[in-house]
Amino acid sequence: MLTYNLTATGSDSLYESLYKCIKNDILQGKLCAGEKLPSKRSFAKNLGISVITVENAYGQLSDEGYIYSMPKRGFYVSDIDLVANPNTSAKTSADTNLFDDSASIACSPYFADFSSNQTDSEIFPFTIWTKTVRSVLNDNRIQLMINPPCGGILPLRNAIARYLRNFRGMQVAPHQIIIGAGTEYLYGLLIQLLGKNLIYGVENPGYHKIGKICKSMGVTYRHVDMDESGVSIHELEEKKIDIIHTSPSHHFPTGLVMPVSRRYELLGWAAKEKERYIIEDDYDSELRLSGKPFPTLQSIDISGKVIYTNTFTKTLASTVRISYMVLPEDLATRFYNELSFYSCTVSNFEQYTLAEFMENGSFEKHINRLRNYYQNKRDAILKELKSGSIGKYITIQEEEAGVHFLMHIQSDCTEAEIVEKAKAGGVKLDPLSRYYIKNTEKHEQNGQENPYENTYVMNYSSVNMENIKKVVQVLSQLG
Repeated sequence: MLTYNLTATGSDSLYESLYKCIKNDILQGKLCAGEKLPSKRSFAKNLGISVITVENAYGQLSDEGYIYSMPKRGFYVSDIDLVANPNTSAKTSADTNLFDDSASIACSPYFADFSSNQTDSEIFPFTIWTKTVRSVLNDNRIQLMINPPCGGILPLRNAIARYLRNFRGMQVAPHQIIIGAGTEYLYGLLIQLLGKNLIYGVENPGYHKIGKICKSMGVTYRHVDMDESGVSIHELEEKKIDIIHTSPSHHFPTGLVMPVSRRYELLGWAAKEKERYIIEDDYDSELRLSGKPFPTLQSIDISGKVIYTNTFTKTLASTVRISYMVLPEDLATRFYNELSFYSCTVSNFEQYTLAEFMENGSFEKHINRLRNYYQNKRDAILKELKSGSIGKYITIQEEEAGVHFLMHIQSDCTEAEIVEKAKAGGVKLDPLSRYYIKNTEKHEQNGQENPYENTYVMNYSSVNMENIKKVVQVLSQLG
C-alpha cells in the first residue's frame, strides 16, 4: 500500500501535503504511467486521515492532469513525458491583463452585458485603499518625488516576488520583475526585447488583441489552433512559431486548463531553439473558485524559456492599469542593457500604494473576499439558469475559475438569430466563435462551418444580480 508521512506538513493542509507527495512521486518516476492508485477509502484508512482529504488531493491531481479516473475502476497515473530536461539543447543562461478592452457600460442599451469585464464597484476595497493612500502620502513624501527605476519601485517588486513565492510557488528575484501600465506597453517592450524578425503565435481561439498588438508593432504573427489539451505543439512546429502567447492555467475564452503533460511538451518545444520563448499569461489565477491554483509554467521551467505575465486588473479593478512581467535571467540582463532608457509607465503614487496594500496583508484578505463573492455570484446565476425553462436546453462548462463560463444553447436557431433576439431583450451575449479565426481548408475537411456554434462566453463580473431572473426570462424565449 502506498504510504506517506504527513506529520510535518508545515503551513500546508493535509490534502495539499498529500497532493504534493503523490505529484513528486509521479514526477520522479516512483509512480509509473498506468499504475493504479489506492482507493480513497483504503488509502485514508492506511494514512489515518479522512476520505475527503484523499478525495481533495486526488481531485487536484486529476484537474492538473497527473492522474485520471476510470468509472467504477479508480484512479490511475497519467503518462507524463518529461521532455523538458536539463540536457535539452539550445539552453540559454538566462495587467498583463489581455482581456481588458471592454467598452464603457455607462450608456449601454443592455441591462445585462455578458461581454463586459467591468468591475462591480461594491467589491472594490475603497475604505482600506483610501487609508493606504493616506499612509503612503504621510510616510513616503520624499520617495514619491523620485522618478522610479525603469522596472518599477523596489518595494512593489519585492512585494510581488514574495507574493509569487508564497502563493504561486515561484522563485523570482525582484530585478526580474518589470512593472508596466497594461498590456500594450509590456507586450510592446517584449517585442522590442525579443526581436521583430521572429514569428509570434496567437492561440486560436484566443484573444484578438494580441494579434492587433503584433500587427501594430510590424511583426509577423500566426494563429495556432487549440486541441483538447491546449495549444497544439504540431502547429507550433508546422507554422514555425518562435514566440507563443498562452494562458495555460485558465485559457481565455474556452476556460481550458492545460494538463501537465502538455505543459512539459510545450517547455520541451521552447527549449529546442535559442530564440523560442513562451509568454505565460496568468491573468486570473487568483480567482480559481475550487481547489488551489494550478502551478505555473514558470515554476517548472528549467531552461529559462518562460516569460510570466500577470495583472491587478482582475483582482482590484478593470481601471487599475498595473501589470507586470517576470523575465528569465538572460532576458532581464538584456532588458537592462538595451531598454532601461524607458521610464516606468505606472506612477509612484500607485506603486507605493499597491506595495503597502500587499505588504500589510490587505491584498490577501481582499482576494479571499473576492473569491467568496464571485463564487456566490456564479452559483446564484447557474441556479437561476438551470431552474428556469431554458435549463434543459443549456450545457455549462468551465465554471470553476475566473469570472466567466461557457454556455451552449441547444436550439434550431442560428447563433446570429439568438444574439439578435437576446439583444432585443436587453441581454448581450458573447459568442465563442468570435474569438476563433476560421481555417477554411480545415473546416472543409472536417465538414464544420462553425465548431463553436451557439456556445457563449458568459462573463458575469459586471452583471447586476437583481437582473438575473429577468435574464433567464429573456434567454428562455430565444428558442
